[in-house]
Amino acid sequence: MDLDQFLNYLVKEIANKGQISHIQHINQKPAHYGQLEKPLPEELEKVLLKKGLWPFFSHQAEAVNQVRKGRNVMLSTPSSSGKSLTYNIPVIESLSFDSSCKALYLFPTKALSRDQLNSLVKLTGNGPDKFRADIYDGDTPYETRSSIRQKANILITNPDMLHVSILPNHNRWSHFLSKLKYIVLDEAHIYRGVFGSNVSLVMRRLRRICHLYGSRPVFILCSATISNPEEHASNLTGLDFHVISEDGAPAGTRDFIFWNPPIVDPENGTRRSSNSEASNLLAELVSNNISSLAFTRTRRLAELIFTYTRDRLKQISPAHQSLIKPYRAGYMPEVRRQIEQELSSGKLKGVVATSALELGIDIGTLDATILTGYPGTISSTWQQAGRSGRSGRKALSIMIGRDDPLDQYLMRNPEIFFNKGFESALINPENPHILVNHILCAAWECPLKDTDQNLFGESFIECVKTLGQEGILKHRGERWFAAASLDYPAKEVDIRSACSGNISIIDTSNGLLIDTMERSAALSQAHPGAIYLNQGESYLIRELDLAGHLALAEPVDVPYYTVADDLTNLSIVREIKHRFVNQVQVCLGEVEVTTSIVSFKRKEQYSEKILGREPLDLPDENFTTIALWFGLPEGLPQELAKEGLDLSGGLHAGEHAAISILPLFAMCDRFDIGGVSSSLHPDTGNPQIFIYDGYPGGIGITEKGFEIITRLWEATYKLISQCTCQEGCPGCIQSPKCGSNNHPLDKLAAIRIFKRLLY
Repeated sequence: MDLDQFLNYLVKEIANKGQISHIQHINQKPAHYGQLEKPLPEELEKVLLKKGLWPFFSHQAEAVNQVRKGRNVMLSTPSSSGKSLTYNIPVIESLSFDSSCKALYLFPTKALSRDQLNSLVKLTGNGPDKFRADIYDGDTPYETRSSIRQKANILITNPDMLHVSILPNHNRWSHFLSKLKYIVLDEAHIYRGVFGSNVSLVMRRLRRICHLYGSRPVFILCSATISNPEEHASNLTGLDFHVISEDGAPAGTRDFIFWNPPIVDPENGTRRSSNSEASNLLAELVSNNISSLAFTRTRRLAELIFTYTRDRLKQISPAHQSLIKPYRAGYMPEVRRQIEQELSSGKLKGVVATSALELGIDIGTLDATILTGYPGTISSTWQQAGRSGRSGRKALSIMIGRDDPLDQYLMRNPEIFFNKGFESALINPENPHILVNHILCAAWECPLKDTDQNLFGESFIECVKTLGQEGILKHRGERWFAAASLDYPAKEVDIRSACSGNISIIDTSNGLLIDTMERSAALSQAHPGAIYLNQGESYLIRELDLAGHLALAEPVDVPYYTVADDLTNLSIVREIKHRFVNQVQVCLGEVEVTTSIVSFKRKEQYSEKILGREPLDLPDENFTTIALWFGLPEGLPQELAKEGLDLSGGLHAGEHAAISILPLFAMCDRFDIGGVSSSLHPDTGNPQIFIYDGYPGGIGITEKGFEIITRLWEATYKLISQCTCQEGCPGCIQSPKCGSNNHPLDKLAAIRIFKRLLY
């Protein structure tokens, strides 16, 4: 069955309960080519022509022209647009003239590093003389590392390895760093939030060490389409950039379907599980030999949907049940590489993956992509959808709406998705909780000077002085030195997390490590009694030892999974600024958040029915962050009381809806932000709705919300008022992470509140 036949089958046979809310047909886009200002070396042009990579698309040619002039370049174009050539060509060309120059390639994942090495080898042959590209990461054998340091022209690694190994040992890399001409930061849109804020400071440390050895490398950044490419590139590196965002690559036709699971409880607006819908659709695609990739938002769901799909294939096409696999971060490297190879070779017909496969890893030619829920940003949605139909082929993409306010808002308003611009990528290099760690790392690498403020920002001097008062830094002459007692600080700093101390999950049946996760995630996913999923297998967590960074997991076969419940309290530390919007005060400030995991639910697979709830006794998580908050128009609480509406329920419902809709404006996930509402908050003495960054110190999300507060109110009002449920449902005001189990909620009160905020 080809894609046209399958789409017809889908519309007429499968979508028999009105699941298709919208079909967007995207026409084929022709290629636009560009000219280089000076020709390539003849041998290189022949290789490109032979591989079908010549002539260059317009964006590729412009990027190469600008890099040749020594300008930092930020290329922000869609997936499958050939971005890797824009850095490979200048590097290969430079090496063909001067074999002593060096290039540093940074990728966010090891899988992408290996994929790009293969691409380089195809272009250069990876000969022993001018072109030697090597991977240097945590999987690189120790016995080969010295040779790589001495001989590699092109070093392929990741920001983690740069942070924890290369920069702290820069004296061993002096020859490489002194000749460094290019620094490539690929998939730059991934570097946002906490990870991006950490990486931005690693880049400043790298620039500082390069200056020490006399090099001034050109930066080449490549990104998916975002709304602020110039700002983001500058925030990541502290440098000015030439931005290229016009895509000259061709694209095939694509049918993009918005698929909304049918309502099973009209009164409460409850819909059939999006996970079941995804598994059924993937099973249909695979059984019809249509190579497909299904994306999910979490590791747990990747395992669940894989299990559901495998069970479904046993019923409708047993021969295909062995042709699917799950794929996610946390698997051992050899497992991930095997799955990548099997998908690329066509041995697998279907894979269920987290966003780990969103990036540009070569996984062959796929026909269809399924997105189990809105990925959280428009940029990520197109990145995931674009994994099918590469090289100009026809493609099918299906986005399944979850029982989630933002998903349902888009299902009802698809034009907002297809017409709205891309979001901004947000980072905060001056987050004090993050900055202090990198100041320590930088001091350990090389004594600090006051002029380093030019790299690290306005908070640098105050941070250094504070560390000096604590005795961690020592001031001698005009420099700050790391105290003798400071031992290799980089090893204590996890740049992908706001905190340190990952938890190892051990299979008690054989003593093997099956996964690792952050402490905060372990509290909600690896607590005693939790069901943890790994490669389709269920494990019961018997013990969580936070001090020992260990969780013990016993293999089990159970028909349920678990979800943790939490309670959150918030207090105002200080107000940073405020403004009045329609006579309502909107504030931005610093707050302290305390979260307690208080219980967990057992939910039946497939039906999502709650089978039971058990209390938990776990330590609280406390952190200081940035929040926005606003009150109500004068007299509105009294009006709601006269109408018999619940003020607390209206605030709570409005808080849920506003949190769910904010990711439309800021490049974040719903779980990157939190909220609290109160009919009488003790710090203000007034009714209040708070929305806060979910990471210590904040990463810029609520600043964006403060900036666009009127648009946030408009979208929140539209979300709640458009929903057809009677009293509120998961598609408008209920939240899956609500610690008080979505009580109290008053939909009508929330509508009245947000209408008055606007008019």
